[in-house]
Amino acid sequence: MRQIIFKLFTSLLFTLSITNVCYSQYSTKQVDSIMAYAMDTFNVAGVAMAIVKDGKIIHSKGYGVKSSVSKNSVNEHTNFAIASNSKAFTTAALAILVEEGKLSWHDKVKDYIPEFKMYNPYVTENFNIQDLLTHRSGLGLGIGDLMIFPDGSDFTMDDLLPSFQHFKPVSAFRTQFDYDNLLYIVAGEVIKRVSGMSWEDFISKRIFQPLNMDNSYAALDKIKDKSNLAKPHDSNSGTLKVLPDYQEMINGAAGGIYSNVDDISKWMLMHLNNGKYGDSLKNQLFTQESQHEMWKIHTVTEVNRNPRYNSHFAGYGLGWDLSDIKGNMSVSHTGGLPGMLSKTIMIPDINLGIVILTNTSDDGAGIFGAVSNTIVDSYLSLDNFGWIDKYATYFKNRKEEGDAITKKVWEVVESVDDSHLKYEDYIGIYKDAWFGNVEVFMKGNTLWVKSHKSPKLNGPMYFYKGNTFTVKWEYQDMNADAFAMFSLDENGKAQSIKMKGISPNIDFSFDFHDLDLIRVDSN
Repeated sequence: MRQIIFKLFTSLLFTLSITNVCYSQYSTKQVDSIMAYAMDTFNVAGVAMAIVKDGKIIHSKGYGVKSSVSKNSVNEHTNFAIASNSKAFTTAALAILVEEGKLSWHDKVKDYIPEFKMYNPYVTENFNIQDLLTHRSGLGLGIGDLMIFPDGSDFTMDDLLPSFQHFKPVSAFRTQFDYDNLLYIVAGEVIKRVSGMSWEDFISKRIFQPLNMDNSYAALDKIKDKSNLAKPHDSNSGTLKVLPDYQEMINGAAGGIYSNVDDISKWMLMHLNNGKYGDSLKNQLFTQESQHEMWKIHTVTEVNRNPRYNSHFAGYGLGWDLSDIKGNMSVSHTGGLPGMLSKTIMIPDINLGIVILTNTSDDGAGIFGAVSNTIVDSYLSLDNFGWIDKYATYFKNRKEEGDAITKKVWEVVESVDDSHLKYEDYIGIYKDAWFGNVEVFMKGNTLWVKSHKSPKLNGPMYFYKGNTFTVKWEYQDMNADAFAMFSLDENGKAQSIKMKGISPNIDFSFDFHDLDLIRVDSN
């Protein structure tokens, strides 16, 4: 989730002016001041940040509160959902198995998971382990994420593995970057079948334990003492609203880890030491060769043309975004779940790593992007770009533009006359090949829709225009309301439904547009 938005934002800064105030690396007191200003600027409940430099943790601290209700303070051990920053742990786990000779990066997925099927026989036959990790499958952005967003659905691995055959490709195999969560879940299943351990147990035993990441957890239900767990928040309404914890489903290989900046610092230090860790770096989690494989571009992405950074390449490795900044390699990733956002960035050439974890949607993206860029810039001896104010302006404008569009839609809904409609023409069961059944029915005097396999996706339908209705989901933890466009037969009876999000700011994981709902009842 959200990975693409951050790339788009940084590319927009090509046109922004640069101020001429120079500075050097920040002291701890200055970092605290930067974070205080950022928290005053962005509406977030809590943040934790750590900086590692030259083999040491030089800053590790919490700011704000774990919950806007309890008001308990965040510290360096407070756990947050790190979301898609979990993907690098999945690729590290596979690297360990490769080094043990239990699989090869270029082994075919079907050799380990015979029931895995892609959208044509050639792709199924040739899809290898690295294809699961590099977002180059040929399928569209966030394909099939409705299986896991919102949480609470009853999709299983048995549902997921054959689902890819029903998706329509948007590009040729291995030619285009389109971010994919489901294939990482398949990678987690590969780890399970090869190692004999669940993805969660493998991550805990083979990565967390050796690195002494003693307060990190591969799943929410593994946290027995939740007293130092940050609660997710939404700030979309202007006030902080506590959200329920996201319940990871199927496995956590795409985004299931809960960790803290103290433990992630150990993870970054291991990476910056080419897989080595412990006293005198005597231990090795994986070899430098494996790290080169993970930190090698496998899928080319758009280069940030901002002259500030003089970047020449960009791409995706195995669980990492890769680029160059002022002649230095940058290795990073972001993560997002409802009410939880995170960013990790390392500049190996100067032995620098930064992690920022937040417990607030939307504004959290602004704070982790602005603060991490500010800190990185100081180590690159760049002038003060005013990242915090620029991020704040960008996200404010983006929200206002999106809100204006959705407001107009709901104003139309409020004003239209629907007295000519025969609701019985729309009532029925509609089936999508991978998402299952969706039911349209009357609830009192209101047309209603519900997914049979994803119970949080239910809500009233309101007439909009033509044969199009709006859906106001009961689930409001994220901005996901949608259009439902019916196709009718010659008698005016609905035969199918296509859907898409209403807001231009809808998270790409709500891939309603990938549904092809066909009436299956006999009425």
